[in-house]
Amino acid sequence: MQQHSFSKIENDLQHKFRKLTNEAESTEDVKKSFVFCMQELFNLASIGQLELQYEDIELLPEGNPYFVFSDKVRSREEFASIWNDSDLSQIVLRFAELASNHHKHLTKNPKKTEAKIRMNQNK
Repeated sequence: MQQHSFSKIENDLQHKFRKLTNEAESTEDVKKSFVFCMQELFNLASIGQLELQYEDIELLPEGNPYFVFSDKVRSREEFASIWNDSDLSQIVLRFAELASNHHKHLTKNPKKTEAKIRMNQNK
């Protein structure tokens, strides 16, 4: 069985993901950024064969693991083949850990989040 690596896609998405999470004004923005990047990751990794809908993956900042896929996606053959035969699970975990850490940071520092929102509203 051949093991596929999607680290090039991961590297390409990391900059975009970090930018989105750093600009996040709320914990919901962090969750959205995670989902959008995972949608792009899976679309690229599956060469368009597996397009995730927004509700197909969820960030669970307090979870273990930090994310969950819908039953609909997990039951698809296209998902199983790229998930089981690649480094995709580790890549998603790394993105989920980054997002969860930023989510926790925003939760602990609500005043910074509120100040950031006010600052952006005044632009």
